[in-house]
Amino acid sequence: MIRRVSMVLCLCLILCAATSASAKVSGREVDYKAGDTVLKGYLAHDTAVKGKRPAVLVVHEWWGHNEYARKRARMLAELGYVALAVDMYGDGKTARHPDDAGRFASEVMKNKAVGEARFNAALDFIKQQPTVDSARVAAIGYCFGGGVVLHMARQGTDLKGVVSFHGSLGTDSPAKPGMVKAKVLVFNGDADKMIPPEQVAAFTEEMTKAGASFRFVGYPGVLHSFTNPDADAFATKYKLPMAYDKKADLDSWAQTKVFLKEIFSK
Repeated sequence: MIRRVSMVLCLCLILCAATSASAKVSGREVDYKAGDTVLKGYLAHDTAVKGKRPAVLVVHEWWGHNEYARKRARMLAELGYVALAVDMYGDGKTARHPDDAGRFASEVMKNKAVGEARFNAALDFIKQQPTVDSARVAAIGYCFGGGVVLHMARQGTDLKGVVSFHGSLGTDSPAKPGMVKAKVLVFNGDADKMIPPEQVAAFTEEMTKAGASFRFVGYPGVLHSFTNPDADAFATKYKLPMAYDKKADLDSWAQTKVFLKEIFSK
């Protein structure tokens, strides 16, 4: 299903937006492995929440596992989830220039077996945490990370749901009928020059033919990387077609909170 939105937050989103005053979010760096590759993640949870709870993997932008991914993990922890900001590049490697970011991302996307192994290593790691209900795990991703979580959903990975924010929609491994187990939510800017309209059309057709439970939200006039406040600085410094959009950022996060609540309650 594809939908255009006006970016007005409804009352039901506001009601679930409040953060508990008793929240005590704890975050720590963690190491896990995929084969011989050491992956450096960041695990966050609210120590005030007792017992096992759902978990969410956070897959970084093409810049690598940086503070932005960790911030999103803490935001999820504030909602009562255990969150792991994953490392898809290995050894916590990050990029400072788009050329390096593109190369790092391409290395993973071209070698699907490596990318899948690194994602699954993070999934196994978070399921082993004593505070996690291993039957209730989802994944969200930004830019490169959005493409990663959609790829894993296409492969039939056992996740309750995936959310892609301004992520790549194209694939050379389209989902087969009945393969997608996770519910899928996608947010993209209609003016995103990196995600052309034909890619959106192909994605919606693919998901429909696969029988997937999905929803696509397009934001009119919004560019790539709209959730990241650093996007404007990147655009200026490197002449990239991206821009932060506060309304789209807040709306997509509010809808994500509702989505997570729904998939984890079933």
